[in-house]
Amino acid sequence: MYNLEKQKAIFLDRDGVINIEKSYLYKIEDFEFIEGVFESLGYLQKLGFNLFIITNQSGIGRKYYSINDFNNLTSWMLEEFKKRDITISQVECCPHTPDENCNCRKPKTQMIDNILKNYNIDLKNSWLIGDKNSDILCANNAKIKNTIQVKSGHKFDTSIADWIIDSLNYKDISKIIF
Repeated sequence: MYNLEKQKAIFLDRDGVINIEKSYLYKIEDFEFIEGVFESLGYLQKLGFNLFIITNQSGIGRKYYSINDFNNLTSWMLEEFKKRDITISQVECCPHTPDENCNCRKPKTQMIDNILKNYNIDLKNSWLIGDKNSDILCANNAKIKNTIQVKSGHKFDTSIADWIIDSLNYKDISKIIF
């Protein structure tokens, strides 16, 4: 059973938000954190937000890499956050390709629904930060009230997000979330 008190959360896409976007990234040696991500996530954690990662990983379904490859990279990434006293409460991954029509691939909400089974999240006071419109649509579909789209990942011409910022850096984040 989870805590009855509602908690506020930040739901983060991974590629293009936490790390530099690289096609089908699964190797630790290819992983590069976005500049300022540690400072920003530390700031958000100090504000009382639980941090979650929800990430589409169709490279698994395409057989470019395995779920074990993803899990190894994720464990390493979480350890890098832990070294800086940042806790990622849960990571959810959709391993399917777009044509599999699963319920977990963003913009569908299964990854968020899985997190909600373990945490009592106040979606009205929570945020989703992503780099694609499918991330923002996922937030809308899950009834997450606040959205940010970053320019550091996939390029976009238009956005349906509440806020658009260059990247997950403290300067931009601290102006929006306080």
